[in-house]
Amino acid sequence: MGIDDKVSNAAENAAGKVKEHTGRATDDERLEAEGRNDQAAANLKQAGEKVKDAFKS
Repeated sequence: MGIDDKVSNAAENAAGKVKEHTGRATDDERLEAEGRNDQAAANLKQAGEKVKDAFKS
């Protein structure tokens, strides 16, 4: 996994956390769910990159 992919995934995960916490603080269930979805997508991308790296070695 390239460093740019790691940074991109970490940024997406962080943005998801911010959305989730903002949604929770403002009682906005849609924003909270969107934040959780963003985090899940970032984690899924990271897992996919790790699998690709395992096969490259």
